[in-house]
Amino acid sequence: MRSLGHQIVAEFYSCNVELLNDVEHVRHHMREAAIRSGATIVTETFHHFSPHGVSGAVIIAESHLAIHTWPEYGYAAVDLFTCGDSVSPEIGFNHLRKALEAGHVSTMELHRGQVDMMRPQNRPVASVVTRRRGQAR
Repeated sequence: MRSLGHQIVAEFYSCNVELLNDVEHVRHHMREAAIRSGATIVTETFHHFSPHGVSGAVIIAESHLAIHTWPEYGYAAVDLFTCGDSVSPEIGFNHLRKALEAGHVSTMELHRGQVDMMRPQNRPVASVVTRRRGQAR
């Protein structure tokens, strides 16, 4: 199946509670996950909630990485969405699993934008699928 993007939706359970509540730790490892995946970082935003929890996103030229943490439950919801063939969300997933010291994980993988269901206007489908890293969508 040809698709525009690959998405990993991950549930991280039994994580290190202190790490889930440390906005700088989460920011650093989300950025590192993007870099190790081969992505091009465009911008980022992170927020620490009171009394606990972190939400953040790293926007990449190839889409995004997002996280929401619930330290009180030792849980993090992670979304790794990449477009094209030059980025590997699996590498980012594995990095974050280790960085948050997840004891158990559950994932769902999606192939987004099934090309066979589309009719790109005024251009061949192959050019949509083979878009190079860093080009605008």
